[in-house]
Amino acid sequence: MMSSLVIYFSRNGENYFGGELKNIEKGNTEVIAEYIQELDGADLFKVEPAVEYPADYMKCIDVAKKEQQAGARPEIKETLESIDQYDTIYIGFPNWWGTLPMPMFTQLEQLDFTGKVVKPFVTHEGSGFGSSQKDLAKLCEGAEIKRGLSIPGASVGSAKDTVKAWIEE
Repeated sequence: MMSSLVIYFSRNGENYFGGELKNIEKGNTEVIAEYIQELDGADLFKVEPAVEYPADYMKCIDVAKKEQQAGARPEIKETLESIDQYDTIYIGFPNWWGTLPMPMFTQLEQLDFTGKVVKPFVTHEGSGFGSSQKDLAKLCEGAEIKRGLSIPGASVGSAKDTVKAWIEE
């Protein structure tokens, strides 16, 4: 029997949350990833940069913007080598400058998505998916990409029913 996997990037610490900067213990995307794990039994794989982003939100987004402009592929702590044993891949991330954080590109470019079902989800504070769905189509070539789920970061604590309905689509 095939199973599902959540590949996600999430950042705790100082984040833009509900219209203001707040320190959060668990990143918004990680909250959603854990809902998917609980509801679907999916395995989790967290993409983590080898060099952590600055704790200060403004410094973090500055680094993220420079990475994106440079087309950087930051080194990650651990690389997922294969997704062969999974049929459904959930891909989750915060919207950073209109798309996925660059460490997600580092990871996703190394995987073969041929024949997989991909279900993307994004956390944001008003920007939705931005151009990330176009980028995902390139990164996940050969996959059937399903409708994505867009959740404002400030709403993650009350989004479990929304996540459940999306999983069941």
